[in-house]
Parts: sequence; C-alpha cells; structure tokens
Amino acid sequence: ARLPSSSLVPEDPTVLLTIAGMLQFKPVFMGQAERAVPCATTTQKCVRTNDIENVGVTARHHTFFEMLGNFSFGDYFKKEAIQYAWELATKEYGLDETRVYVSVFREDDEAYAIWRDVVGVPDERIKRMDEADNFWAAGPTGPCGPCSELYWDFHPERGAEGIDLEDDSRFIEFYNLVFMEMNRDASGKTAPLKNKNIDTGMGLERMAQILQGKPNNYETDLIRPIIDKAASMAGISYDDADDATKLKLKVIGDHTRAVAYLVSDGVLPSNVGRGYIVRRLLRRVVRCGRLLGVKAPEGAEAFTPAIAEVAVGMSGDCDPEVANRSQKIYEEFEREELRFAKTLGRGEEILADMIAAAKAKDAKAPELSGDDAFTLYDTYGFPLDITTDVATEQGVAVDAEGFEAAMEVARTLSRDARVTVDVTAGDLLATIADELGEPTRFTGYGSLVEQSVTVRAIVRAGERVDSAAAGETVEVVLDATPFYAEGGGQVGDEGEIQLANGVVLSVRDCRKAAGGRVFVHVCEVTGDPRGSVSVGDAVTAAVDAESRRRAMANHTATHLLQSALKRVVGEDVSQAGSLVNTERLRFDFNAPAGPSPAQLEEIEALVNGWIGDATDLVAQEMAIAEAKSRGATAMFGEKYGDVVRVVDVPGVSMELCGGTHVANTAEIGGFKIVSEAGIAAGVRRIEAVSGPGVVELLNQREGVVRELAGALRVPPEEIAGRVTSLMDDLRAAQNEAEALRGELAAAKSVALAADAIVASNGSRVLVARLDGVDPAALKSAAESLIAKLAGEAGEAGAAVVLGSGSADGKVGLVAIFDDEVQSAGGLKAGAVLGAA
Repeated sequence: ARLPSSSLVPEDPTVLLTIAGMLQFKPVFMGQAERAVPCATTTQKCVRTNDIENVGVTARHHTFFEMLGNFSFGDYFKKEAIQYAWELATKEYGLDETRVYVSVFREDDEAYAIWRDVVGVPDERIKRMDEADNFWAAGPTGPCGPCSELYWDFHPERGAEGIDLEDDSRFIEFYNLVFMEMNRDASGKTAPLKNKNIDTGMGLERMAQILQGKPNNYETDLIRPIIDKAASMAGISYDDADDATKLKLKVIGDHTRAVAYLVSDGVLPSNVGRGYIVRRLLRRVVRCGRLLGVKAPEGAEAFTPAIAEVAVGMSGDCDPEVANRSQKIYEEFEREELRFAKTLGRGEEILADMIAAAKAKDAKAPELSGDDAFTLYDTYGFPLDITTDVATEQGVAVDAEGFEAAMEVARTLSRDARVTVDVTAGDLLATIADELGEPTRFTGYGSLVEQSVTVRAIVRAGERVDSAAAGETVEVVLDATPFYAEGGGQVGDEGEIQLANGVVLSVRDCRKAAGGRVFVHVCEVTGDPRGSVSVGDAVTAAVDAESRRRAMANHTATHLLQSALKRVVGEDVSQAGSLVNTERLRFDFNAPAGPSPAQLEEIEALVNGWIGDATDLVAQEMAIAEAKSRGATAMFGEKYGDVVRVVDVPGVSMELCGGTHVANTAEIGGFKIVSEAGIAAGVRRIEAVSGPGVVELLNQREGVVRELAGALRVPPEEIAGRVTSLMDDLRAAQNEAEALRGELAAAKSVALAADAIVASNGSRVLVARLDGVDPAALKSAAESLIAKLAGEAGEAGAAVVLGSGSADGKVGLVAIFDDEVQSAGGLKAGAVLGAA
C-alpha cells in the first residue's frame, strides 16, 4: 500500500520532530498496534537538526529531507527486500550495476549469500562491516537486527582494491535495509522475533544527486532553485561565488525548505521546543541573507517570503498542503524576519563589544563566556549558532557548555531531536495486549456504570502480578470499561472498581496503552484490609458522575470556543493544544496577536448564546473521507484512523473527537474566560471555566470585591475610582522621591569631580563609588560629571565610571566615555563594562 507522509509533528513523545521514515510505524513494529496493511511504501518528510553545523559544509547534510521507504510487517523479508532494492536501484533508476557497492553486517552470512548468489553482486563489491555501521537496535532492549546498505561509487576509475566505503569523497550511501529479526532482553540475550519486519530508507536528495550527476545535494533541482532565487536577490551568481558565499546560499536553501514545511505542519517560531527549531533555522537564513546583501522586493519589508515562495512552489509532489497554507507560511517568514531585524543590529553591536572584551582579556585564546552568549540569546534573540558563527569569524571561541548551563530550557532541544528512535516504551503492556487478544471494550459514551466486567491483568511497580492487596497502587486492565481514557486533551475519568468482597479500587486515572488496545486504570486498593483483587475477578466499574459531567461540559465548551474564535478572530485560527479537566478548560491556538478585550467579550457572548440555544449534539462514526467532506475540523498533527467519531453541534461546530460531551448545549450551564495570554511567539492560550466552575469563579471574585470594598471603605461600585486616586497619589510621591534622589546624587558627585585624575594626554578620568543611589540617579550623576570634566579637558576628552552598592547586595555600574576618548583610545563604554 502507498501510504501518505505523516506530520513533522510526531505522535511519539520521545522525539521532538519526525526524524525517520519508520516513525509512524513504530507502534506496529513494537506490537502495540495491529498492522493496517501487510506492507507499505511512503515518502516521509523529515527534519533533523542534531548536525546543523554541517549544513552546507558537506555534500549531503540537511535539516529537511524526504525519506523514501518500503516496509514489511511480517510479510516479505530479507531475500525479497534485497531483490526489491536491487531492482529499484538498477532497473527502475537505471544505475550502473558496476558502480553500486553493498555492505552487510559482519555476521550476516544470509544477506551476503543473497547479494552474491541470488542478485549476482561479485565478492569484491560486498563488504562486511561492524555493529556501528550495520546493526540496528531500538535501544538497550527491544527489536534489533542487521542492516545492509547500498553505496554509489563516484570514482570507479580508482579500482576496487582497498576501498573504504566511508570515504565521502568517493562513496555515498543511498539505501539502507534494516532486517528486524531479533528481540534483545534486559540480559542482552537475543531471540528470533515471531514476526520479522523490514524497514528501509532511501534519501531522495542523495538519489537526486546521483541521478543528476551533481557534486552535492544542494545543486540538484530539489534545492538549487531556492539557492538561485536568493543569489539573484543579492545580485550574485552561485556558480561564480567563492566557497564562503556558496556556504551561506546553501544554508538559505536548506533552511528555507525546512521552515516552510514546519510552519505548514503548525510549528511556529518560539523560544521553546519545536518552535525554537523554527526560530533557529529562520534566523540563520536572515543573517546569511543580510551578509550576502539579499534585498527585499520593491514594496516589501522582508526578503525571506520571496525565497519561501520558491520552496512552496516546489512542494506539491511531497505535500500539497504546503501550498494550501502558503499565506500563513509567508506571514511567519516575514514576521520572524522583521522581529529579528529589530534586535539584530543592536545585538551585533553588543556582540562586537563582547568579542573585543574577550580579546582584551586573553589575546592568545579569546573565549566568549556562556553567560554572554546567553544574554545575546535571551535579550536579542541570537541563537547560539549565530553567536558562534560570528565569534568564529573573529577568531574567538564560545563557551558552549556555559551557555547550556545558563539556559536550561535550550539544553535539551537538539538532544530531543536525536536520531535514535526509542521504540522500547510500553513493552509490558504491549505484551499483555498481545496475550489478551481482544482490545478493551469502551462503553462510557452511553453508560457510567458497567457491571460484571472481568479483571484481565494487574501491574504493580512495572511487574505483572496475579493479585493486589489493600493499600497497594496498581494498574488494572478490564475486558470492558465505562472509564474514559485520557486523550484528545481530556483527562481520564475517576471513580471506583467495586468487588463483591468489599474491596474497592479507587480509580485516579485512566489511560490507553499498547497503541490504544487496552485501557489502563490507575487505582489504589481500598476497602476491606483483609481483602484483595485478583485476575479473573468479576467487578463493577463506576465512573464518578459529577467529575464526568464537569469534564463533558468543559470539553463541549472547548469546541464552542474554537468556533467562536474562528468567527471573531479569523478562520485561520488553528488549535495548538488543549486541556480539559473537571476544574477548567485550556485552549491553545495559533494567532499572530491576541484577541482584544472587546473580541474576548464577543467570544464569551457567542459561546453563552450557543449554550442558551439548547442545541442537541450529534455524535456519530463515519469514514474519515466523509467527515472531511462534511467540513469536520481535525486537529492538525493528530493521527486518525479510517473510521472517526464526529461530534456535531449543528450550525456551530463539527469536529473529529473521541472525547465525552454533553447531550445538549444547555447542560454546559455557562461559560466564562478566566485569562488570555501569549505562551510563545504566535501561540495564544485561553483558560476558561464552564457550568459549576462559573459559579465558583464568580463567588471567589465576589469575595475579593467585598474585601476590597471593606479595606477601602467605599461601596463596591466605587472601588475602581478609589484605586485610581491612590495610584495617582503613589506616582506623584514616587516622582518626587526620584527627583530628590537625583538631586542628592548630583550634589554628591560635585565633590567627586575633584578626584578625577589627569592622563598624560590631558584626558580627565574618574572611577568612583557612589553608594545608596538607584540606577537612574547613578546615571544622572555620571552625565553631570562627564559634562563637567569634558569641559575642563577640552579636546583631550573625559571618561567616567561610577559604581554603587546596596544593602541587599545589588551592584550598579555606569560608564560614559565622550567622543574624544572613544576615538583616541578605541575604547567603548559597553566593552569596559562587559569585561568588568
């Protein structure tokens, strides 16, 4: 079966972005999900940033790439996979057989024999290699197996004797075959897998380089048009450019492509997580473009959207949705470029001062401190890559470890985008699901109580057990359950599992495992201290009705909120995440700016109006194609099966959703927005309450109003006026105090002027301490002193450095050098303070 590419935003929580073609099939390879087809092929879009520094430097490194793959889930295996690979490479693509070399794992005699005896590859073109190159493993435990790789020889004239397949100047690996045939346990022993699988990958960019006869991937028709667009906007020619210029153009070509696809998949620039990857890549594009002199088109403020247009125009064969989201992509390119431009100039000045200070401190081995690199990131939005690039150009090293220590959030970003895919999580529950055969039957849409259900498995502290006693916390699997398992933003149900012997399992959470095949109830065993619960017991499962009712109200309110946002803010609003629990709801959405107060009032009014309309909800299952044709909204990045559940509030909202909902909008009761704020660049968050939560919120706020009215001794309706009056009085007092502090500092500084020393050239230099003054007053004193001393020094100039300390340990520093001192000595006040 030919299957579509999955999103760059993976379901797998162990990776930040989709980094391999096999990622969407991980649950199948692990036995956590049933195979939908016996075998498949895909063209998977991928992003890796763990080796971003090699982009443009080598002939083959990219951040964005397309991985062509064919997969077998217990269907064909090694012999067929090898034959298919050879046929595709030499027959379909027409590669010269004599220029294709093959590697196999050193102990895989079977693969060696197939290549030699079945396919006909001569011995001299088959190389045995070690685990580091030709053995794949999911992790310390789990599926594993040998690999076989195909290499293209760019220089056959060098002969076959003494070849090294790792010689990048001669060979490029273009096809990797993984034979997933064993399982490794905790002791390191391996045993044959019951169902042997095939996972292959062929890099489209590498194959394009081979077929088109280009010296590197960047000059193929996959990337070269983007490079040529950037070059033309800079008034240069790629072919005539020097290596440094070509490197910058390659970075622009690669990163523009990556950002376009990431934004299309809903990843927007920010300082955390996936958003940081987008910001990092886009700002490298901006800096390279500025260094090359890339100009924005006439009438435009930014140059990156015009380059992005080329990448979008070439995206159709890989992902047609990129073109459909083109306007959003161009807006994000422009917004981030202009945002970076605002701080780039000032940041470059600060960085130049920091580099000068580093050289002054240690001329032989200058190094920019991690704290300085973090300041550039935190204040001026300089990713570490850019700081390192600029510093390296000036011969200055950067303390990357210090930077990572100063910015804990950024420490894990590249590591989270690691190449290794962890496919070992959930082994025990997957094994349980395999043994049970039938998945857990969910009955919670129609009932909150299910009698005579059977305990099918118990897990305690990661170990499978036959029974559990009072006081123990366990995970329980039933054959059927009314408990909703956490999913789609809604938390799992709470309630009880009751036994006839008086034992009660207090259910604190419910979640899905093994690819959704089993529902796991997280319970504490209570009730009769002498009793226990055992596998095979008949029980009654009962969901807490009040908790479920509140969760349903909040979930339906979330659907209404999204519809209201689209009507008030704009149809391009898209969900970026949500959380629905019994207390409140949280809705994250993509938007360049937050709703205004008036818009928030309108949104609230719309939702409450729909609640008052008392509309019956319609929930039904249908084919996903039918659901989309009806206009049902899907959360981008979510993975849906062939049959989906559609929750429809007629005339208001229609969404793909497996959550629980009220039967009629009137059951929600009411809706109130608690807060709205930005949580990342381009991402907003609304928190709200519904039903009983509205009453609780209003009661809480009424209590605050009563307390304030009592403290201010005014009626509630006069609180705002009274607070305004008090604030005016406070500001007036603060201004008066600040003026007095400034006058005091100026008075003290008069005496300090006499302490200035006269340099050999006649310059006046004053370094003094002025304690007990705030930063504003310290600056005022420094300005007063520089004016006085500069007047005395004339053309020789003056320099003033003042410091202050406070009782709480805080230190203030101010430095002012007049123009004469700066031009004569080449000193800048910022550099002096940076070295302090």
